[in-house]
Amino acid sequence: MKKKNIVNLNSIVSFLRNIRKLHRVLGLSVALLVLVSAVTGILLSFKKQADWIQPKTQSGTSDQTHQFISIDSIYTIGIEQVNLPNKPIEIDRIDIRPNKGIAKVLYKDANWELQLDLKTGTVLSQKARYSNFIESIHDGSFISEGFKIGSMSYLGLGLIILTISGLSLWYGPKVIRNKKQTTNTGE
Repeated sequence: MKKKNIVNLNSIVSFLRNIRKLHRVLGLSVALLVLVSAVTGILLSFKKQADWIQPKTQSGTSDQTHQFISIDSIYTIGIEQVNLPNKPIEIDRIDIRPNKGIAKVLYKDANWELQLDLKTGTVLSQKARYSNFIESIHDGSFISEGFKIGSMSYLGLGLIILTISGLSLWYGPKVIRNKKQTTNTGE
């Protein structure tokens, strides 16, 4: 009976050594992704409070939708009024906030936002907007869509494996101690 317990104990110790190696290598490789994700996540949590990340949303002169200018007018104003030095002017999207009476014009390949009054077409704000860039770093899409999918999958699976291996490394020594005590008492 003692020999069977010793063999079983050796296999547990060997398993834990392999798990420890896996945990260490995986932990080091996942740590960079976790660090980048954590830092950018903290920045994004403050995007409404930090004007340098995302400009504060202005208010227009009316929230009556029948008084709003057309999308075509917003687009034209967005192209004509933007002040982007050395950047091609291409609109990515127009975010309309009817309850605030404003439209936000966001540009492709430029961290820039233009806010317009939906009634008058007046430019209310024209500032840098880094929240989209920070989000692209956060999820890895700033490199490519394929990198985003690969890195986020690796991060998720890595964290699951690290959790399981960490629990094994915590629980394994308890099993070994119990087996040694059982073997030493002769049970």
